[in-house]
Amino acid sequence: MTPQLLRTPLTELTGVRHPVVQTGMGWVAGPRLVAGTANAGGLGILASATMTFEELEHAIVEVKGRTDQPFGVNLRADAGDAGERVDLLIKHGVKVASFALAPKAELIAKLKDHGIVVMPSVGAARHAEKVAGWGADLVMVQGGEGGGHTGPVPTTLLLPSVIDAVDIPVVAAGGFFDGRGLAAALSYGAAGVGMGTRFLLTQDSSVPEAVKRLYLSYGLDGTVVTAKVDGMPHRMLRTELVQEIEETGRLRTLVPTARRTLDFKRQSGMTWRQVATDGRAMKKGSERSWSQMMLAANTPMMLKAGLVEGDTSAGVLAAGQVVGLLDDLPTCQELVDRVVTEAAERLRAMQGLLV
Repeated sequence: MTPQLLRTPLTELTGVRHPVVQTGMGWVAGPRLVAGTANAGGLGILASATMTFEELEHAIVEVKGRTDQPFGVNLRADAGDAGERVDLLIKHGVKVASFALAPKAELIAKLKDHGIVVMPSVGAARHAEKVAGWGADLVMVQGGEGGGHTGPVPTTLLLPSVIDAVDIPVVAAGGFFDGRGLAAALSYGAAGVGMGTRFLLTQDSSVPEAVKRLYLSYGLDGTVVTAKVDGMPHRMLRTELVQEIEETGRLRTLVPTARRTLDFKRQSGMTWRQVATDGRAMKKGSERSWSQMMLAANTPMMLKAGLVEGDTSAGVLAAGQVVGLLDDLPTCQELVDRVVTEAAERLRAMQGLLV
């Protein structure tokens, strides 16, 4: 276990040993991966969007049984039960609440009143300014290299624009996988890095082994950004299924989309009223049409088919561009140790450049 080598606002705020965040990937960031990251000294984030309320509580309890280190939970700010889930984090003393969409000021205040660090994810400087004004403790900014849908601007341009715009710490995500990236992010002025695909491809990840090996077979040109899954851009592995989705007209997708809507409703335990409420909230916060909102039901179940069930013929596989640079499956401990050790070595070496 590597001792603390780097002290940043991220480590100070959250109490973790190393400025490395494992992002909250749906169907991937479960208790085993989160606890593995936490025990390695990083900040593990549970992905709750694909969990029922009861499953989330069970997962939090399981993580606490596996580690005594700080960890976080990623929440959907627009979910119908967001308030209840916040209460759950308070009840169990979770250290960090992260959000894919901006939480309201009242929600941020409630979390902070109970000592929970609030870290929304943003894709633009103006979004960072908004949540900073509402009281967020820090923000994670993800560039276009990542597997999310924060826009095409690369991290190398997005990161400095956000750092210049706000006075709170900024965590950089999108394109990070090793110590060189962490050193570079710290040199920009970031407080740490967030990594998704790199943590997905670890021994502690619950993704089926065959699917992990499939990821490792792809090169730097092996991903594609598509909006055909749910009307929003997502970066995916360029599988045969994704190629087919890219080439398929909307009419051919209506029947399977409706079927997946029913599957997701059954699995999530949501009522039709909750589905409708969440749909209205999502539409209000985006420019998607109702037909695109219907297509959004594709995403959770198609991701589950690939990432949980290992069925790449029926599922999609989210991935950052860094997948093309990865060739191994370390443990979380091995990964975090080598990232922070290499970053410290790089930063020390850079001091020799000064005259």
